[in-house]
Amino acid sequence: MFWIKNLVRISPTTSSVGNLFKNSESYTLSSRFCTALQHQQQSETVQATEVANGLEPQPQRYDGLAPTKEGEKPRVLVLGSGWAGCRLMKGIDTSIYDVVCVSPRNHMVFTPLLASTCVGTLEFRSVAEPISRIQPAISREPGSYYFLANCSKLDADNHEVHCETVTEGLSTLKPWKFKIAYDKLVLACGAEASTFGINGVLENAIFLREVHHAQEIRRKLLLNLMLSDVPGISEEEKKRLLHCVVVGGGPTGVEFSGELSDFIMKDVRQRYAHVKDDIRVTLIEARDILSSFDDRLRHYAIKQLNKSGVKLVRGIVKEVMPQKLILDDGTEVPYGLLVWSTGVGPSSFVRSLGLPKDPGGRIGIDEWMRVPSVQDVFAIGDCSGYLESTGKSTLPALAQVAEREGKYLANLLNVMGKAGGGRAYSAKEMELGEPFVYKHLGSMATIGRYKALVDLRESKEGKGISMAGFVSWFIWRSAYLTRVVSWRNRFYVAINWLTTFIFGRDISRI
Repeated sequence: MFWIKNLVRISPTTSSVGNLFKNSESYTLSSRFCTALQHQQQSETVQATEVANGLEPQPQRYDGLAPTKEGEKPRVLVLGSGWAGCRLMKGIDTSIYDVVCVSPRNHMVFTPLLASTCVGTLEFRSVAEPISRIQPAISREPGSYYFLANCSKLDADNHEVHCETVTEGLSTLKPWKFKIAYDKLVLACGAEASTFGINGVLENAIFLREVHHAQEIRRKLLLNLMLSDVPGISEEEKKRLLHCVVVGGGPTGVEFSGELSDFIMKDVRQRYAHVKDDIRVTLIEARDILSSFDDRLRHYAIKQLNKSGVKLVRGIVKEVMPQKLILDDGTEVPYGLLVWSTGVGPSSFVRSLGLPKDPGGRIGIDEWMRVPSVQDVFAIGDCSGYLESTGKSTLPALAQVAEREGKYLANLLNVMGKAGGGRAYSAKEMELGEPFVYKHLGSMATIGRYKALVDLRESKEGKGISMAGFVSWFIWRSAYLTRVVSWRNRFYVAINWLTTFIFGRDISRI
């Protein structure tokens, strides 16, 4: 009973331990959150009482970040954690600004390698870079924050945004609403996959834009492989389960088809010998695949994909059902896995904003990434496009475009801050210098079987280097390995590639 005596002896000291904890930073943060939650609950109770008594309810109170004061650093608010937003946060001078990021994900996705994670060539952590590593000030500086939330409203007149926390999967916690005042606002909220209004796409297809999409594809693929081997399953159902359909012949669709064909030829044939002859891959495209590449490279890609067993179908999807899709000529295509990769368009949040739009429905900007109709608001990445008044054509929704826009705007904001234009309304008459100019560095895509395409021309009609084959594949891997954001993830990617080469892909369904 010695431990009981020790417990009795220790118990009187718990009050001092409690006092010590109350003085800690953790207690302060939790107290603030609890206080904010109590404010919301009290506000909801008051509103319900007013409605019950027939009174007009008072406006609900929102807590948040108040406008910055004299002596404090001006605040840059970034909406989004994609290529554009993260490159801007990386380049912003935190000795001039406080940085606040609002996004439903706390990491950046290295999208060029996302297709490799679907079949186990890479692990998911290899393509996810935490925001706090990209901009350490967010986790260190007292005025810089990251909030797991979505922006629900922009109040440009009052220089504030309304946000709502993301509580996905937590049924016991209501979303908390709050406001954030800003000095400079950067809209980098990206785009969403285009469905072209086709019935059934959202319900039945899987997109390939986020890590959770890749996880879902991997689980579905491995599940279908295992179910197809169950005794008693009909031959027709077996063929449906093992039919993987990819809609969209752009770089993402082609790269995923190539990775999938590699997985089938090198891993499925060894570890699922009973079904190795039944698994198929079909790539559906309305026009030509890889339309932005040189014609010679496109023909090479078609030849290699056919060698890998990928069936190319030209057609337009008219309807998607739970187990089959219908093309414009009436052809029915059964599938077990459907991956949708047909480009992107404006998100519902972008469409809801009362800001000028470009011809494609994206947020309209000028040559300095500004939204001309409002003060201190900028837009970069896939959510933005040049206004018609600029006379410039909208740039493609590519990672290299978004990254360079983020780098340019970070430098522009740094210059403005050093010149005293960091605060709200302070840069109205400021000279901004050279406008943004985009120069295309080329395109690359892997097509499986240690083959890739490298097209270094500035445009499809321009002159430059274009090559295909093993050397291109080596250039593709080397280029993307150096473009991975952190040394930690570069190490992960290199080790994953080496492990896959020696031992094969991981086929565990976790």
